[in-house]
Amino acid sequence: MVEQGLVRAAQSGDRDALITLLREIEGQVYKTAFYILHNEQDALDASQEALIRIYTKIGSYEEKAQFKTWVQRIVTNICIDKFRKTKPTVSIDEHEMVFKDKQNVEREVLSGYLAEDIREAIDQLPEHHRTVIVLRYLQDFSYNEIAESLDLPLNTVKSYLFRARQQLQNRLQEYQKGGVSG
Repeated sequence: MVEQGLVRAAQSGDRDALITLLREIEGQVYKTAFYILHNEQDALDASQEALIRIYTKIGSYEEKAQFKTWVQRIVTNICIDKFRKTKPTVSIDEHEMVFKDKQNVEREVLSGYLAEDIREAIDQLPEHHRTVIVLRYLQDFSYNEIAESLDLPLNTVKSYLFRARQQLQNRLQEYQKGGVSG
């Protein structure tokens, strides 16, 4: 959680405070970008673009919204723009498995398949459903924070999450029945 005093200092032109602030949020910014884009290079690009935008727009931040929701709105919008411009690709290198001990190999393999199935199911969601799922379950945002971040009515966020969960459940039924894809 970023201190409001640090945000205010950054807004007032304190360069050291601004750099400290950007360092504190860069991990969360990258995490959001990666969850939405599923590509390390695109996530790095989106993160850098978001941090630059935050750097240049910090003066326009108003305390009507929480700082983290303001930041997430910036990151999410940049990722959505990037996602629309490029189709997602998956690198084989990103999915290498390393086993710690031989007794857990089966569990590691099944866990890897489950994670892959979930990622694929999330990737297949419509953009607006995917975004609310990422913010709710991977970034642990409240419904109100999601609504603020995406500039949507609260009931729309609830509806998107409900429909996204239904779609994920339908897509993951094969796995739940004991089948493994991949």
